[in-house]
Amino acid sequence: MYISARERKILDMLLAHDQGIPVRVLAEQLNVSNRTVHRDLKGVERILEEFHLQLIKKSGFGIQIAGDDHNKKELQKHLFHLSQTEYTPEERQTIVLITLLEATEPVKLLALANDLNVTVATISHDLDKISESLEKYGLSLIRKRGYGVEIEGSESAKRRMMSELLFHHFGEYEFLSFMKESIQKRSAETLNSVTEKLLGLVDQKTLVTIEKQIDEIQDELPYTIADSSYVALVVHLALAVERIIQGESINFDPQYLQTIRGTKEFEMAEKIARSLEHAFRITIPDEEIGYITMHLMGAKLRDRQGYMLEEASFEVGIKAQELIRFVSDELNVDLTNNDPLFQDLVVHLKPAIYRIEHNMGIANPLLSKIVQDYPELFSMLEKGVKKVFPDLTVPKEEIGYLVLHFASALLRERKGIHALVICSSGLGTAKILATRLKKEIPDIVRIQHTSVLELKDVDTDQFDLIVSTVPLNNFTGHYFVVSPILQDTEISTIKKFLENRRVKAPKEQDQQRTEGAERVVEKLSSVQKMSETIVHILKGFTLQKLETESVQDALAESCRQLYQKEVISDQEQVLTYLINREKIGGLGIPDTPFALYHTRSPAITVPSFTIYTLAKWQTVTGMHQEEMKMNTILLLLAPESAPQEMLSVLSHISSLIIKDEESIAVFSSGSYEKIYSFLSYQLEKYFYEQIQHHKE
Repeated sequence: MYISARERKILDMLLAHDQGIPVRVLAEQLNVSNRTVHRDLKGVERILEEFHLQLIKKSGFGIQIAGDDHNKKELQKHLFHLSQTEYTPEERQTIVLITLLEATEPVKLLALANDLNVTVATISHDLDKISESLEKYGLSLIRKRGYGVEIEGSESAKRRMMSELLFHHFGEYEFLSFMKESIQKRSAETLNSVTEKLLGLVDQKTLVTIEKQIDEIQDELPYTIADSSYVALVVHLALAVERIIQGESINFDPQYLQTIRGTKEFEMAEKIARSLEHAFRITIPDEEIGYITMHLMGAKLRDRQGYMLEEASFEVGIKAQELIRFVSDELNVDLTNNDPLFQDLVVHLKPAIYRIEHNMGIANPLLSKIVQDYPELFSMLEKGVKKVFPDLTVPKEEIGYLVLHFASALLRERKGIHALVICSSGLGTAKILATRLKKEIPDIVRIQHTSVLELKDVDTDQFDLIVSTVPLNNFTGHYFVVSPILQDTEISTIKKFLENRRVKAPKEQDQQRTEGAERVVEKLSSVQKMSETIVHILKGFTLQKLETESVQDALAESCRQLYQKEVISDQEQVLTYLINREKIGGLGIPDTPFALYHTRSPAITVPSFTIYTLAKWQTVTGMHQEEMKMNTILLLLAPESAPQEMLSVLSHISSLIIKDEESIAVFSSGSYEKIYSFLSYQLEKYFYEQIQHHKE
C-alpha cells in the first residue's frame, strides 16, 4: 500500500490529536491550502479502511480518527516501519543538514541523493534552502564539483545550530521526558527517521549520564534555573562531550575567559566539567568551561525574589522601568506600579541581554501565534526595545517573550478563581496560556505559573483550576491538557467544569480550611519575616553627610558606624565585600547622583538601608560601564542566609530607587523626612499587597 509523504504527515497529526484537529490547522502545519488537505483526505480514508478505522468530522473539533485503540496502534506501527521512500521537503532538508553538520569531510551529492532516493537536482535545490538557514548562524555552505559539499564555520556556531534543531523538533517537554523517563525505555514506535537522525547528534546514554551529573550538583548552583535552560544546558553538554570525543575543539576569546574566571558561574562550570571528565574519561579544556559558564550566565531563573540584589540586575532594572514607561505612555495605561511585571521583566531581560550580546540565540516556537494575537503590542515593543536598547539588535523571538509579559500584566485582574498553569519551563508557553485564560474566563483572580519539575513542590489543593500544556505523569489530581493558544473547545470544557465546581465549592472550602492548618502557619510565618524586615529597615534608616576624601573612606566610615549599631559584626569583612563587589561591575546609577553599594555577608546581622551624601563629588564606574559623577551612596545590606521574604523586601527597595523621576527626585532631595516618609509609605503599601497575595 503506497502512502505519500503528506498522507503520512496527516495520519501522524490525526493520531497525535485524539480529540480532533481542524482542517485549517492541518493546512497551516503542512503549508498547503485547505483544498489540498481535503483532496489528500480521500487517500487517508482509504488507508484507514485497511486498519478498520474511520475518518469522522466532529462539529467544533474538526476531523478525527475513530475506531479501536488497538487498530490505531497497529497503524502507528505500520507508519513507523514503513519504508521511507518519500520525505517531505522539510524532512529531507533536515536529514541533509544533520548529515553535513556531523560530517568531518566533504559529502558527495550523489551519496545524499542515493540515501534519500531522490535526484541530484533535488538535493541541489535542498542545499539552496539549507544555505539560507545557515547564514543566520554565521555558517556557510561550500560546494565544489568533484569535491562535494560541506559546512564551513566555527564549532560554536555548528553546536548552536544543532541545539536549535533539537529544540525545534522536540520542544522542551519532550526532551525533559527523554531525560526523566530514561531514553532507553522509550518505544521505538514513537520515533521516525528524522527523529532518529536528530537523536543521533547526541548519544542517548550520554544524555542520561549528564543529567545524572547535573542532578548531583544542582543544589550547589547559585540559583535555580528554569526547565528550558536546564534542558539547553544538558543538550549543550551532550553536544560538547560528543564533539570532544570526535576531536572537535571550540575557540574562546582568551581575554573574555580571563574576565569570567572569577564569577560564581565559572566556579560551578568547573565543577560540572570535572564531573563529566570523570564520567566520560575525557579532558575538558578551559575553552569548553568558558562556554558552560556562558550557558549558566544566560540561563532563565525560576525564582525572582531578591533578584534585584544580584550583580548587574540593577542596570537591567533601569531598562525594565524605561520599557514599562514607554508601553504605559503608548497605551495610556499606567503599568509603572505593577511590581510583578517589573520583577518578571528584570528576571527575563538580564539573561536575554547576555544571550544577545554573546550571539547565543533563543527559540520561540510560539512567535507566529504571538504576532498574530498581539500585532499592536508586538509592534509597540519592537519600537520600545529599539529606544531602550539602541546598541542591541534584539531578535523577534525575544520580543515575543516580552509581549507575553506585558499581555499578562494588562490582563491581570482580581475577581474569584485561582488557576495553576503548567508548562515545561514555567516561563514561556505558560505566559501565553495564562493570558488566554484571563481573556476567556474573567472570573480568574490569580494565576500561578509553574514548571513540570517544580510541580512536586506546589500545593495543588489551593487551586480551582489546573491546566497544563503537557501531560503530567504520576499526577493524580484533576487537570486539563490544553494547547498554549487555548482552542475554543478547550475553553468550553473548562467553563463547564468551573460551573459544576461552583455548586460544590462551599463544601470543598470547609474541607480545605481544616486541611490547611500547616499552610496557615507557613503564611503567617512568611508575613512575620516580611514585617520584621521592614521594621529593621525603617528603624535603622539613616541619612548622613560624610566629609571623607574618597568613596572607600566613605564606605569604611559607614561600616564603622553600622558596626557600632550592631548591624554588622565585622566591619573589615563587610568593607572587603563591598569593594570586591565594585570590582565586578560599575555601581553608579546612570543619569542620577547615586551609586548603589550592596552585598550579602555572614558578618551582616540584620537587613539595613542607609544613605550617605558626600561633601565632594566622586568619579565612579556606572552600571553602563562608563565613568560618571556621584555624590550619594545608597548602602543596602543583607545577611548571607537571608530568607526569601527579606530578600524580596530589599529587592523592592532597590526597585523603588529607579521607579520613576519622582522617586529619583525624592532620594536625591537630601531631606531625611521626605525620604523616610516615601520609604515608609511604599513599604507599608508593599506589605499589604503581599498580605493580599498570601490571602489568595
